[in-house]
Amino acid sequence: MTQTLTADAVDPRALRDCCGRFASGVTVVTTRTGEGDHGMTISAFMSVSLDPPLIAISVGRTSRMLGRLRTSGRFAVNVLAQHMRPHALHFAGKPDASLASLIEHRSGVPVLQSAAAILIADVAQEVDAGDHALFIGHVRHLDHDPDAAPLLHHAGQFRRLEAIAAE
Repeated sequence: MTQTLTADAVDPRALRDCCGRFASGVTVVTTRTGEGDHGMTISAFMSVSLDPPLIAISVGRTSRMLGRLRTSGRFAVNVLAQHMRPHALHFAGKPDASLASLIEHRSGVPVLQSAAAILIADVAQEVDAGDHALFIGHVRHLDHDPDAAPLLHHAGQFRRLEAIAAE
């Protein structure tokens, strides 16, 4: 059944459900402050520019990560590989003690071991965006595993990319 709403009657939950139909990769944003290392699972990540190399993340205004990103001025986007569902849950507020040693440091920023890709950036700009803030980061370091399959998020569930059969 199709659900249609007019622009002046958009319910936040309906918007979230509608946007949830867009499959996205899953990332954990990490940073370091004087209080230690911090991470948060997000799916709102995108490439902005190749020259200069810019990326963007979206962080909720009520998130503890917002102040931490402002304080540190640097962050890493860890693109999760398909086997990293426990990591996504861990950084989404469901701690798993067995993941205690999952962080290493690169360029002074915490990153996740065995991530499919890692982009380390300096905050170049913060943009007010309603109940979120967009952080545009200037990429200073990157690394990726060309063979890693991504962990996906679609309709509120974690998913795996299925292999495409040869035609």
